[in-house]
Amino acid sequence: MLLALTGGALFGWLLPDWARELAFVSNVFLQMIKSIIAPVLFAVLVSAVASGGTMKELGRVGWRAVVYFEVVSSLGLLIGWIAVLWAQPGVGIQLPASTAPVQALTVARLVEGVFPTSIMDAMARGDVLQIVVFSILFGLACNAAGPRAAPMVRFAAALAEIAFRYTKYVMYCAPAGVFAAMAVTVANSGQTALAGLARFVVLAWAAQAFFLIFVLGGALWLARVPLGRFATYAREPFLVAFATTSSAAALPRTLEKMAAFGVPPQVLGIVAPLSLSFNLSGSCIHLAMCTLFVAQAAGIPMSWKEQAVILLTLKLTSKGVAGIPRANFVILSGLFATFGLPASGLTMLLGIDALIDMVRTSVNVVGHCAACPVIARWTYSGATQEKLAAELTSPEPR
Repeated sequence: MLLALTGGALFGWLLPDWARELAFVSNVFLQMIKSIIAPVLFAVLVSAVASGGTMKELGRVGWRAVVYFEVVSSLGLLIGWIAVLWAQPGVGIQLPASTAPVQALTVARLVEGVFPTSIMDAMARGDVLQIVVFSILFGLACNAAGPRAAPMVRFAAALAEIAFRYTKYVMYCAPAGVFAAMAVTVANSGQTALAGLARFVVLAWAAQAFFLIFVLGGALWLARVPLGRFATYAREPFLVAFATTSSAAALPRTLEKMAAFGVPPQVLGIVAPLSLSFNLSGSCIHLAMCTLFVAQAAGIPMSWKEQAVILLTLKLTSKGVAGIPRANFVILSGLFATFGLPASGLTMLLGIDALIDMVRTSVNVVGHCAACPVIARWTYSGATQEKLAAELTSPEPR
């Protein structure tokens, strides 16, 4: 990816007229990405919601987990959005505006548009919001149906695995798409594009670090979880995520280390698996940053009302971000059409994603780890709370 990014930048700088002719290469790659949007969203959301346990089983742990996930993911979206709004890294980059007709974004249109008349039609059009809402409701129905829905849940899990493999195959073509997109962008914008991308990378690292220290660290501090001891137990899941860029790969170590940390199994068994689909705060930060960055690069003005609607849309669609490398781009490719943003910005960002993905995924996994003791301390009180506090602060592992 980095070689393709560098080569594309040089090609666009030295041979701008030829570079502009490569736009079709990045367009083909984007079409391949868009083809997997519907299967990924449907499979991931249905299997996650259907396997989340019944409402009776979830009980007070489940609703507390949902509230916690929504609060921290909302903070992540706001941090990413405000960071790009303040630093303006996309200003000066010349991306072609989208040619697709887009209606003005309003809350009424957003609410009306999330309910599909036909899921097949929504999938054919790549309407991310409608696919997300249908998949969540379908997953809840599978959950309520119990054992009779087991074949459908297994089908969704199998479809998710196949979709991940398909995405992996498509990503083999990513260097060609990145080369072409970068060449076209540099041919049109020159050094401004490179400077903007460099600022975006630094800004992304800073936003992720800010969230890690102040939001996750603040949540642990408010829950009176010892930060030093937590860091010791979260270190290994963090390193696994950093090396693999996959939060799913870090889940086994997260379960093991948080159990040793002292989190009760009845909390750990619910919170950790749910976190994999609904508590990806690092990805929420990235979704917000990418969306506003491309809007700035394309010179698309947005009112505060439109920005609020976009953040609400990102809030909903972030639930479909799977814990695998590059899954963010599957979501963004569907959202850009909704927002009227040029898809060419997506391949440009893909070229620098290797510099951001490790940090983003690691923050996701630390968020998974932090949710377990915070929700455990929130759930239990009295004598149980005192016993739990002793477990979480004990110097010896369980």
